[in-house]
Amino acid sequence: MSATQTQELSASTTLQLRASGLEVLTRGLDYLFEGGELPEHPGIDERVPHSPVRTGKLSESEKHLAIANALRYFPKRFHKQLAKEFAEELKKYNHIYMYRFRPTEYNILAHPIDAYPAKCKQAAAIMLMIHNNLDPKVAQFPHELITYGGNGSVFQNWAQYLLTMKYLSQMNQEQTLIMASGHPQGLFPSHETSPRLVITNGMVIPNYSSKEDYDRMHALGVTMYGQMTAGSYCYIGPQGIVHGTTLTVLNAARKYLDKEDMSGIVFLTSGLGGMSGAQPKAATICGAVGVIAEVSEAALDKRLEQGWVKEKISSLDECVSRMREAKKNKESTSIGYFGNIVELWEELARIAEETGEVIVDLGSDQTSCHNPFNGGYYPVQLSFEESNRMMTEDPEQFKKLVQESLRRQIKAINILSKKGLRFWDYGNSFLLEAGRAGADVMKEGGKGFTYPSYVEDIMGDIFSLGFGPFRWVCTSGKEEDLDMTDQIAGDVIEEIAVNASTESKLQYKDNLLWIRSAKKNQMVVGSQARILYSDAVGRNAIAQAFNKAVKEGKISAPVVISRDHHDVSGTDSPYRETSNITDGSMFCADMAVQNCIGDAIRGATWVAIHNGGGVGFGEAINGGFGLVLDGSEQAENAARSMLFWDVNNGVARRAWGRNQNALSTIKRAMEQEPRLAVTIPELADDDVIASAFE
Repeated sequence: MSATQTQELSASTTLQLRASGLEVLTRGLDYLFEGGELPEHPGIDERVPHSPVRTGKLSESEKHLAIANALRYFPKRFHKQLAKEFAEELKKYNHIYMYRFRPTEYNILAHPIDAYPAKCKQAAAIMLMIHNNLDPKVAQFPHELITYGGNGSVFQNWAQYLLTMKYLSQMNQEQTLIMASGHPQGLFPSHETSPRLVITNGMVIPNYSSKEDYDRMHALGVTMYGQMTAGSYCYIGPQGIVHGTTLTVLNAARKYLDKEDMSGIVFLTSGLGGMSGAQPKAATICGAVGVIAEVSEAALDKRLEQGWVKEKISSLDECVSRMREAKKNKESTSIGYFGNIVELWEELARIAEETGEVIVDLGSDQTSCHNPFNGGYYPVQLSFEESNRMMTEDPEQFKKLVQESLRRQIKAINILSKKGLRFWDYGNSFLLEAGRAGADVMKEGGKGFTYPSYVEDIMGDIFSLGFGPFRWVCTSGKEEDLDMTDQIAGDVIEEIAVNASTESKLQYKDNLLWIRSAKKNQMVVGSQARILYSDAVGRNAIAQAFNKAVKEGKISAPVVISRDHHDVSGTDSPYRETSNITDGSMFCADMAVQNCIGDAIRGATWVAIHNGGGVGFGEAINGGFGLVLDGSEQAENAARSMLFWDVNNGVARRAWGRNQNALSTIKRAMEQEPRLAVTIPELADDDVIASAFE
């Protein structure tokens, strides 16, 4: 959007602001420096779920440093009072959230874009996306500013939130806001085509990237775990992982069971919290029997109320009986088992050993094993409440129980796998932590895991075709705008699929089915958002069609496009996104860093680069972007340039890694775009290499 197109708030919008209370976003913490008093402490609201106590051992001098770091945001006249308050938070939670400054004047949710007090639409769109990430209906622990994954944060504390929203309200088209692990470093002069926002999360010197380093630095208030789309402000609720899980389960049935029809197929997994809450919905969309264990009754009940879980069962015997019945009747249903997944795996293994009956066909796990000792994995030996106490009161003993539980879980899975179960790791570090616990999950010689990563075995080839999770948000908040985007995206896919390669046609077919039934499946939680998998050609065509529809008024307000970091080019992660790259570069992170830089110079509204993601701190580098389609020529050009790069960067890297799908895809891309020239590998014969050592 050009400077001349920057839209000031109208009188009607001002009235809307007053009604919603959002006008206070412009003040940040300024009122404290202008003689105002501290706000009343809102207390700890027990009606919302709260994060487990963080880990991180600080020395006495480091505790003092953490308090000094926190006080930097406030006038000195409040330091004595706040120092004691923050010291109590640090002692109780091992982190300073600054609960006193949690806003209560307005509801935090994705308000219509015109409700935000911003000088430009791009800034208003970012404010909307931040609010969606912190919406209690969307966020896992909203008052700790955690969106999903147990520790995937938007900010470290409420002062950072307030300052960021103030800066965004002030921003014009020639400024860029710099965000460093949740901290708004400030607005810096730039130019119209620069990103309005550059985000880094958890970026540390590589030699200081252990979990212990993270826990200490997070307690100090100097770094943050942004997961993927939590810290980049692009989360759209569990819908994103619903789609990914749907495609994973469909393709698992094709590959492992040689089945297109999943009637009567039982898929067993665990986790109904943040992203894992998508699993029951995905299972029913596939037509399977989904059984998902969850130890938190609040999390299970939340999915039950949403309609994503159809049945709740608390008895182990009753659950097994219901699984048999649904399998026999070839039902499409989702069963939430209120209990520990290990109990269920062990009972199914016992039945298989004693009778030969294998009830479950496909299995995985979506507990937050990137954070296993701080609420990401609950051991079978303890209740949910006992675990929450022990993980802070006796962390060493809790770790021992977690590892024992992991060994028991793998033992049961191994028994069933020998009798026909197909199990895969969902990229959540489950196998990594099980291996560290001493479970029998390693191949002979200790090189690699017995079970595949879902990317390595199922989704990797899809990424290599250039397909990945493309998503968008209708900033008007209107359902009819989302309906229009669904229609447009479906029409575009139908047209493109006609001339697609044979390998790509199946992906377009799956995604056309997805988008045509998206509204019926009722997946919107929070903002009016949608996701589908597409390649560079499809993403660009959809974006251009959206931008045109905004320009023509068919869509009433700008559309924000983005993607999951878990994508073709967005993430370097050796046990997940890049696990099927076999040239030894799976541990290199050039691709994700290059992708962020490339998106920034090609017109992205904002870019982000993170340490971590779903597999843990130090285990991956991942990045993402947001682009506001406002109907302008600038947005049209940015989408065309950026989306082509954003996908084909990763395809080129995968092609250099000798992936056949990627090789054919990047060659087609060069035919479509004469300015693209990619280095293509010459593939050596194995016998030639072997002869070199004779």
